[in-house]
Amino acid sequence: MTDFLRVTVHDRVGWIEYDRPPVNAFHWEMLREVPDALQRHLTDPAVRVVVFASALDAHFSVGADLRVFSDMDDEGMRRWVDVCHDLVRRMRASPKPLLAAIHGTAVGGGLEMVLHCDVRFAASTARLGQPEIDIGFIPPVGATQALARLLGRARALRLLYDGTLLSAEEVHAIGLVDVVVGAERLRGEVQSYAEGLARKPARALAAIRRCITEGVDLPFEEGLTIEREEAVALGATADFREGLDAFLGRRPPVWSD
Repeated sequence: MTDFLRVTVHDRVGWIEYDRPPVNAFHWEMLREVPDALQRHLTDPAVRVVVFASALDAHFSVGADLRVFSDMDDEGMRRWVDVCHDLVRRMRASPKPLLAAIHGTAVGGGLEMVLHCDVRFAASTARLGQPEIDIGFIPPVGATQALARLLGRARALRLLYDGTLLSAEEVHAIGLVDVVVGAERLRGEVQSYAEGLARKPARALAAIRRCITEGVDLPFEEGLTIEREEAVALGATADFREGLDAFLGRRPPVWSD
């Protein structure tokens, strides 16, 4: 049960939508609901792909509710960051593809969460940024690490140093989002793409995600070790045999999962 998220499933696509009007500002209760909602989708066999989105029209999320920080001591900040980092680790370890549907204003922690998704779709009217510098803070939901890997060191530093909001086209140009579509088409485009992924063999999707997500931070040879493990494991699956038979027989495959 969630009070500040909408957690739904549509045609094997699990949606997690921020839902705390008026601007989806995260307080303790809302923050703690996100990893629980993600875990529900990850353990639900009916869900093949997970999407992070917003239930509000004008805002994706403005990040943390700053009133939470106003009387927070050191121990409280450690607990806040630990919850954030637990979510980051769960997202990175997900065996299921994670997508983002971003519209409206998307700044701070709410935006940071979707930096750990695999493909980010943005409405053409969206405005995105990490303005933590303007309150003497840093993004604590793994963004310092994710942005450097997504954009490279120089662009990540510039984004965090400046703290300015950028248009959807601007963040697309630097690689922060992958697809930009009209706002009225955003949800349909993401759902359609997710359904396409849901029709693919789940074990192979999980293997690809692990090779890329874990391998990118490792020396090349260690990344090859992960690739070898996954290739050998997939070679023993019924879906691999089915894929071969279907390709050679010129027919559509019927996956076991």
